[in-house]
Amino acid sequence: MSPTQTAIALWTLVLKEIKRFTRIWPQTLLPPSITMSMYFIIFGSLIGSRIGEMDGFTYMDFIVPGLIMMAVITNSYSNVASSFFSNKFQRSVEEMMVSPMPNWVILTGFVLGGMARGLGVGLIVTLVSLFFTRLNVAHPLLTVGVVVLTAALFSIGGFINALLADKFDDVSIVPTFVLTPLTYLGGVFYSISLLPPVWQGVSLLNPILYMVNVFRHGFLGVSDIPVGWALAAIVVFILILFSIALWMLESGKGIRS
Repeated sequence: MSPTQTAIALWTLVLKEIKRFTRIWPQTLLPPSITMSMYFIIFGSLIGSRIGEMDGFTYMDFIVPGLIMMAVITNSYSNVASSFFSNKFQRSVEEMMVSPMPNWVILTGFVLGGMARGLGVGLIVTLVSLFFTRLNVAHPLLTVGVVVLTAALFSIGGFINALLADKFDDVSIVPTFVLTPLTYLGGVFYSISLLPPVWQGVSLLNPILYMVNVFRHGFLGVSDIPVGWALAAIVVFILILFSIALWMLESGKGIRS
């Protein structure tokens, strides 16, 4: 394929993915905004008024970046996992595999579609948070950069999940038993400085902790971990997972079996 044809194929696939989740927006975009509103009301307003300050900020201000990141992670992952598995289940993915379209274009198209939904929901949650607090972004470029990288990372993760899944139930196993616990234990609602030293060390094994803290540093200028190391780790994870996903796609893992 020529560069122009490749660009058209990529844009077509991305546009298809975007239309897919915007067409059913009451199921894909509305529920996260309602759920996060409940978090803001219950944890931020009701419980937060009793907790007081966290790292020098009101509890509401402290949890807002974590809740935004949680929405981005969940929706980026689930969009690609459900979309690609649906294509695999309906065998429409086989048509893409036999087309002249390169495998990296297929992977990138689904990943960009997942990123679009994750970032879109993140923006909606950010707008919802304005009803509860006033946002002050300390490092705008860092904030945008880390949320884009995080959306890309978990979109790739969702793609790998879809490749390995044999039935629809398999798509929900990782988000339910892995992603959700790691997110809640990733410093969304607390600073790990409150934990005993042993549990602080255990928390450092959670990759989501790094993403939440870098994003919080972008908003508030505070972090429990070195920001540079966290960004480097996210980029390395993206490169590794992208390579694994591309190899699996090219070898037909989960498609030809």
